[in-house]
Amino acid sequence: MTVLTEWRVPPANQPRASEYGFDLDRALASIVGLHAIIPSDAFSAETLGTERAGNGVVIDDGLVLTIGYLVTEAESVWLHRGDGHVVEGHVLGFDAVTGFGLVQALGRLDIEPLPLGSSANVRLGDRVVVGGAGGRTRSVASQIVAKQEFAGYWEYLLDEALFTYPAHPNWGGTGLINERGELIGIGSLQLERERDGNAEHVNMVVPIDLLKPILDDLRKFGRVNKPARPWLGLYSTEIDNRVVVIGISANGPAARAELKTGDVILAVDGEKVKSQTAFYKKMWGLGPAGVDVPLTVHHQGTAHHEGVTFDVTVTSTDRFKLLKAPKLH
Repeated sequence: MTVLTEWRVPPANQPRASEYGFDLDRALASIVGLHAIIPSDAFSAETLGTERAGNGVVIDDGLVLTIGYLVTEAESVWLHRGDGHVVEGHVLGFDAVTGFGLVQALGRLDIEPLPLGSSANVRLGDRVVVGGAGGRTRSVASQIVAKQEFAGYWEYLLDEALFTYPAHPNWGGTGLINERGELIGIGSLQLERERDGNAEHVNMVVPIDLLKPILDDLRKFGRVNKPARPWLGLYSTEIDNRVVVIGISANGPAARAELKTGDVILAVDGEKVKSQTAFYKKMWGLGPAGVDVPLTVHHQGTAHHEGVTFDVTVTSTDRFKLLKAPKLH
């Protein structure tokens, strides 16, 4: 059992209770540490590791909301309270579209849930707290610096994500708390952006409003109860208005279709795509998981061979089919 290591957010970045109109310590007490163990043969083990640690937020009696990559395929999950008390948890559900994960405590957490606020009402410049497990010394006084689309290389797209600065150093599963002491998002990533010629780190946060329509399904079924999006198992990025393959998921449809790192996706079903967003939306618009996805691909040449452009049809799948089911207790 790992213990949360002793580290602190720099004092200048810690939130001060006197600067907020709600009980800061009480709100931060709703945030727990989370430690997950994943089998070595799990599909996500190679990319995300077999031991994952981060944060989660109690949103109902013993119900912890976190970021899904921490608990995907976990065979055991441990929830750490601020006082060092540890409770075993069970992964209830995961949603690949939003990225949220849900864990149910199997013992009594005795933690008051944090109420859900509205992420739609968030404005640029709003003061927020990015809360980590362990109270003020593990939390960051931050502000909203952007609300914009986010496309992830792993076939992931949010129409409007929240971005905060300064960034939390242990961002995974952190709770984004507004000035009313309500939960308005869950920390997902740390990204770098350029501002005034300097690189600065920001956190990308998944907005809480995306949870509300799917929460009941996640609790009942472990996933959203509708047909899954098509998934190709293809990691991509945008370079000069081109969608470039930067990795291929082993055992995924793209690997079976023999796509390669460095390939450029020129079109989906005959329609040109110049951005990840256009690529994803066109692919997802073809139908549910299992649909054939016709791609036009440019395979880069070498010094001795010219590049080649070809059409290939990739039969998509539901990524859930590749994941290990959580162990039931």
